[in-house]
Amino acid sequence: MLTCDKNCLIAKNAHEDLHLLPQMSNRHGLITGATGSGKTVTLQTISETFSQIGVPVFLADVKGDLSGIAAPSEPKGKIASRILDLGLEKLGFKTQGFPVTFFDVFGKSGHPLRATISDMGPLLLSRILNLNEVQSSLMHLVFRVADDQGLLLLDLKDLRAMLKHVSENKELYEETYGNISKASVGVIQRALLRLEEEGGDIFFGEPSLNLDDLLQTDENGRGVISILDCQILINSPLLYSTLLLWLLSQLYEKLPEQGDTNKPRLVFFFDEAHLLFDGISDVLLKKIEQVVRLIRSKGVGIYFVSQKPSDIPDSILGQLGNRVQHALRAFTPKDQKTVKAAAQSFRPNEKFSTEKVIGELGVGEALVSFLNDNGAPAVVSRAFILPPQSRVGPLSDSERLSFLQNSLLKDVYDTPLDRESAYEILKKRTEEILVQEKQSKAQDQNKKIEQDRQKQEEKERLRQEMQVAREKARTRQRMVNAISKQAEKSFSSPIGKFIGGTLVRGILGGIFGGR
Repeated sequence: MLTCDKNCLIAKNAHEDLHLLPQMSNRHGLITGATGSGKTVTLQTISETFSQIGVPVFLADVKGDLSGIAAPSEPKGKIASRILDLGLEKLGFKTQGFPVTFFDVFGKSGHPLRATISDMGPLLLSRILNLNEVQSSLMHLVFRVADDQGLLLLDLKDLRAMLKHVSENKELYEETYGNISKASVGVIQRALLRLEEEGGDIFFGEPSLNLDDLLQTDENGRGVISILDCQILINSPLLYSTLLLWLLSQLYEKLPEQGDTNKPRLVFFFDEAHLLFDGISDVLLKKIEQVVRLIRSKGVGIYFVSQKPSDIPDSILGQLGNRVQHALRAFTPKDQKTVKAAAQSFRPNEKFSTEKVIGELGVGEALVSFLNDNGAPAVVSRAFILPPQSRVGPLSDSERLSFLQNSLLKDVYDTPLDRESAYEILKKRTEEILVQEKQSKAQDQNKKIEQDRQKQEEKERLRQEMQVAREKARTRQRMVNAISKQAEKSFSSPIGKFIGGTLVRGILGGIFGGR
């Protein structure tokens, strides 16, 4: 927010100004507090601070109330009073909106945010789907077959088509790639079905997000704040964690090592972070822990925003150096333990009891401990967070629409692509095989019809020949009978007629081949 060359003013009290050091901002951070204690405003103030020093910011907006950061504030009520009480006008406080890009997986409140199956890769996809070792190996096999055959895996239908193809043709691939279990294929298909039902069919596809679009500054050198609208997405926890982990993994894999610099390259804010970790598998948690631990060297800072520190797994909590703790209320023994644990996470201040103060903090007031020049946590201080320079609360629908229509990314992401990929190619192959089988079947059928026709013709020919032969035989017999009767008339005695007829018939039968 209010900045100088070396630090950023985030909070004030009557005795001191509390600055977040840009060079320590990639050591990650945590913003916690009860509902209504001012966490979102703190998130907004720190985001503005980073933007002003030229650091791009990515915000996962769960409640939909961060879009106002694009418009200048109109101070009134408590915010106007806070500006006067802290003497911010003397320090150059001014209201302003900040450069913002809106994203939304479902394309309703921002530009569609997509990734391809190939971008996700078999390892990360297996972890997200919570596959065991055998199933994960099969996933790698499917990706390898697709790669060897030049088949692009862009969306879920591509991956499902490849799984079906490999399963149905396992004899062709097992010798080269190893065993293919149809049972494992079924497990993966069911896991993909769950991901699809949560919106994976919308998230996976093209055009895929270009990470460079998250690393932009405007013409005034301010970092662009990318806001991902998660109001619908948060109802799909598997897809939500898939997207965020993919973003972090891609940044870690593609960004060069930066080491220690005067400011981070990018800062992530995960609002309502407990939703990211609820019900998460151990495998996926280890992956998040690994990314959080290693991505600092790429110049990326990660800030989690949640109600209480215990919402964040201990393995990750220990890596969050910059902390802002808003009020927590202790109504039950469990709440008291939470407050005590939160207090113990700060470096104590001899002037007050941290545990007691946590329950006394007013709205917008917080316990603050940022890392010092040596990377060590500063002694905790009680202070008021500076109010944002931008609007507190969401933009109207018409204002958001205006931003979207004037966005430079409108023509980049708003129109989906569906290139020819594994699904289309395998479908075409299947159709060609079916056509060939149909043609072969038709040829076999035509051949059988021709054979039956020839048999029928041969049968008819033989029948006709037999009929002709019988007719000839009957004609010969009539001739023989006629001549025999004539010969019998030439003899006068009965014995002579018999002998004469017999002799004539014998002679004629020898001549005509009949009796």
